[in-house]
Amino acid sequence: MVTMKQTLLLSSVLAIIITSGCNAQTSNKQPINVQQIANELRTEATRKNDDPIGHALPLLGSWNPGAYPRALGFSPAYQINQIEKGHHLIVGLAFPSIPKDAAAGEAALEKSRAYYEAPLKRAAELKLPITLICTQWEQQLTFDQKYFDLPEDQNPNVVTPDGKVLKKLSPFGPVSLWREIGAKWVSSPLMKQIQVWYPDPSRVILLSNNEAGKLRWHELDQDARYVAKYGEGRSDEFKRKLVADAWIERYRALQEGMRDALSKSWQSKVLFVGYGAFGGAAVGRWGGWVNYSLSTPGRIDPEPLMWDGGTPSYYTATYNGLKDFRVMSPQIESMNWIFMQKEALELNPNFWLGFSVWDGHEEKKEKDLRATYESLGQQYTPARYGGYTQFGLWLLRPRVLREYSGYTSRGWTDDLTEIEPYTSALVSIVDRVYQNDTLKHFWRKGKLVPNHAHQHPYQTAIPDEYKKEDRWFLLDTNLDPPRPWKLETEIPVYSIAFVDGTVGNRRWLVHAHSPLEDRKNVEITIPEYGKITVDVPVAGAFYVVDEKTKKIQAIS
Repeated sequence: MVTMKQTLLLSSVLAIIITSGCNAQTSNKQPINVQQIANELRTEATRKNDDPIGHALPLLGSWNPGAYPRALGFSPAYQINQIEKGHHLIVGLAFPSIPKDAAAGEAALEKSRAYYEAPLKRAAELKLPITLICTQWEQQLTFDQKYFDLPEDQNPNVVTPDGKVLKKLSPFGPVSLWREIGAKWVSSPLMKQIQVWYPDPSRVILLSNNEAGKLRWHELDQDARYVAKYGEGRSDEFKRKLVADAWIERYRALQEGMRDALSKSWQSKVLFVGYGAFGGAAVGRWGGWVNYSLSTPGRIDPEPLMWDGGTPSYYTATYNGLKDFRVMSPQIESMNWIFMQKEALELNPNFWLGFSVWDGHEEKKEKDLRATYESLGQQYTPARYGGYTQFGLWLLRPRVLREYSGYTSRGWTDDLTEIEPYTSALVSIVDRVYQNDTLKHFWRKGKLVPNHAHQHPYQTAIPDEYKKEDRWFLLDTNLDPPRPWKLETEIPVYSIAFVDGTVGNRRWLVHAHSPLEDRKNVEITIPEYGKITVDVPVAGAFYVVDEKTKKIQAIS
């Protein structure tokens, strides 16, 4: 008996086979120019944020670069193959671990040749940008007994007033140890060999999972060094700034240690990017957001000064309560990132902002968001995943869209038969930006249109200096539920617009998607233009609206 899940998967695979067949027919007439694809990837990966041409086009990456040291799943070899088929991926490889000793380091090198050597040499031939994906480098200061057992005044971890060492990094530990551990991460035989296999890279992203245990600003009374120096009674603002400035110094020291230990040809090509290294999207959802923030006047978040780039999470998951069809959704929360991105580029003009996407699929049914959707009578297809992601992709226009994978759907060793329907949906939405001249133009030059008819529904404890920032970009539709909206309010259609041109001769690009079902004749209101009526599918659709002719054109 064929289950609903199997039927959906077979339908998705069939759709991809049909699409691949069409692409194959096209490629018979126009063979893939691999060097041209490589040139595009290199050009966009190295383009500056303030390039007069406009926004750099996006790259697709993954958090799961296949099983290491074997080459399974979404491996570097598989990714290279996808690029050679004409897709716009940034190759990701596992970051080598710190070996226990010299013998272990040499053994790791020999075991890993099949995983690294051929893909890196091919990347070198094509001058491709690459990513090395790692755990959190600084956690070694906690997990390595050498550091954890240091005396109080030398310990990088929190030492309490009663002398207990906690498994939390302290913002008051010695900066020199952060630099030391950074150098260790890039000094293994395997890491040195990687630089030989790809001696002159175009761009290297060193990507940290960035989830080491650290002391939060509202826990400072746990740290003896803080208590001894500052005592009690300091303001929350003082504490947040003190901690933020301390982390900036330490994270930059760690990165300096890594950079200085790399080969000369790599040093200028490396960017350090952290998972979640950007302001929280939940700003304003509830009063407690401040406890997870290091916001101070003039700086909503210090991460652009700590890192060269960040990849915050655009996740639906059972653990965070976010769904793709409600007010409490990544689509709505991530609208907070727009004003944060503007400030980030003022603090660090070279900041490389991307985001990570996930659909919440996990092995255990009680944790699997797809199972939750099914219990609500909904279907979670690759098309729905693509539509939800495409909305965020266009809202933020990131440097990299990076997919995170839970167990089973896109894991480290899973059969690609199950992986590809979902990853292919993301490959398609990234490739589309390169393949359509209209979309490419609006990506580079279009201005995101705010909707001043309403406020963002998250309004709790917004700092005064940000209260007038544009935070609401969702367009009104005839299907909108009555206001005021609550967190659980369902949103039938998510739509945004970009505008280009001067008054009287403007064009708008409208993107809309409907998570739960394809919808016909949806009325969408474009600020300063008026209403249009269009069809909105689950997978999302684009329309160009011409102010002068009043014509509406669908973009395929």
